[in-house]
Amino acid sequence: MALDPYRRLLRIPGVPTLLVVGLLARVPATATGMALTLHVAEVMKLGYTKAGLVTAASTIGMAIGSPLSGRFVDKHGLRPVLTLTTVAQVAFWACAWALPFPALVAAAALAGLLALPVFSVTRQCLAALVPVAQRRVGFTLDSMLVELSYMTGPALAVAGVTTLGSGVTMTVIGAGMTVAGVGLIVLNPPTRSAVELEEPAVRVPRRQWITPAFVALLGTAAAATFVLTATELSLVATMNRAGQTEWVGLAVGIWCVYSLVGGFVYGGLSRGLSPLTLITGMGLLTVPIGLVGGDWRWLILALLPAGLLCAPALSSTVDVLSRWVPSGARGEAMGFHGTALLIGGAASAPIAGAIIDGVGPGWAFAVAGLVGVAMVAVALPFWRRRPPAPETLPLSVPVPASVAEAGTVPASVPVPVPETAPASGVIPASGVNPASGVIPASKPVSTSGTVPVSEPALVAATLPASEGSAARDATGTGDGLGGRDGLDA
Repeated sequence: MALDPYRRLLRIPGVPTLLVVGLLARVPATATGMALTLHVAEVMKLGYTKAGLVTAASTIGMAIGSPLSGRFVDKHGLRPVLTLTTVAQVAFWACAWALPFPALVAAAALAGLLALPVFSVTRQCLAALVPVAQRRVGFTLDSMLVELSYMTGPALAVAGVTTLGSGVTMTVIGAGMTVAGVGLIVLNPPTRSAVELEEPAVRVPRRQWITPAFVALLGTAAAATFVLTATELSLVATMNRAGQTEWVGLAVGIWCVYSLVGGFVYGGLSRGLSPLTLITGMGLLTVPIGLVGGDWRWLILALLPAGLLCAPALSSTVDVLSRWVPSGARGEAMGFHGTALLIGGAASAPIAGAIIDGVGPGWAFAVAGLVGVAMVAVALPFWRRRPPAPETLPLSVPVPASVAEAGTVPASVPVPVPETAPASGVIPASGVNPASGVIPASKPVSTSGTVPVSEPALVAATLPASEGSAARDATGTGDGLGGRDGLDA
């Protein structure tokens, strides 16, 4: 494991700024759930059941609004969406502390629908700034920063409500949302790369990318948050029953550090792994945690293997999604990914809670891990029917079927050659549009405009539009599955 991948990533213009702004913008976003819960349960004295209704309303709103905001970003650009959602968040947090319970539930749902899309926007813009060969490192680093925000935001919310009161804390969260939204508006990071912007603007039909494989990818993302949410609840319940409540915060913090370490190591590897492999491993390693009893330090040690896979598992799903979905639909796809993460966590909480209350937290660890593995097993058959990678475009050179099957192109099949092609017969990278059917850079072409007889019939299949096979090999198979990176058939 080397630091070079991270150094190369951070040298890309715009990436360090985007990551820092994304980290700071996520801190108030991660504090919202805890602030609302404590405000309703402790300040309004309505209990945690009604507090759960408020957070559930907010979660449902976010689950619906996330793909909608992503679609509007794809269609209208980043700034209009950020402006609308920032204004909505300012309005909600400025008055949320004073609303009666029924109005607070309705307002929380609306605020969730118009939530500031800081998570999906950061990932979408990162995919636009970072070349395909470096996206795994980029998304892994982003996942590590998400861990830092979740370590910071809820803790600050607890400290604020208990020391300053919920009114001041919720007002500060609103101010943080304002700064986050304005910061992203001013930064205005690109949502499509320079190469993608040069392509003709065409509407991408949903049926082109919302396929059984894409739904299976969302299912694996939901499986990851299902396991993580149930693990957190089981950890807290185990320590509470053992009379070690005062160490819960430290234990959760150490667990997050495991994820940071695992993500750091994973990003430095020369090859990635399939989300199926990572989430299956995380689930299987979660199953036996409940067998550990006694001192809380043994429990934390038992969390180490599964904890190391948290950040890699989540980042790998984003990496695969960015490869599968065309750039014109990437915002909506990232929104669906965010919805899947929310659904996994929302479904996990009541199930894990019922198991903890019924048979104990030890069984909750086991069920969480097994359910995660089962969800991956269900996704596996559909994963093989994945959509074609957007980096791979068909060339428009007609080739007879018999020729394609033979594997060579006869010299009589013409291939367009740019007028600026040098006498050496090698087409330079500049001025070549792969979608036009021109042979990519460094393909030797005779000055007569024909392909040599010995050249493989790549024109009968597809050629990478921007990244070569060497770049794919550097990061895995390009789809997160197969070969040495994933689960073989």
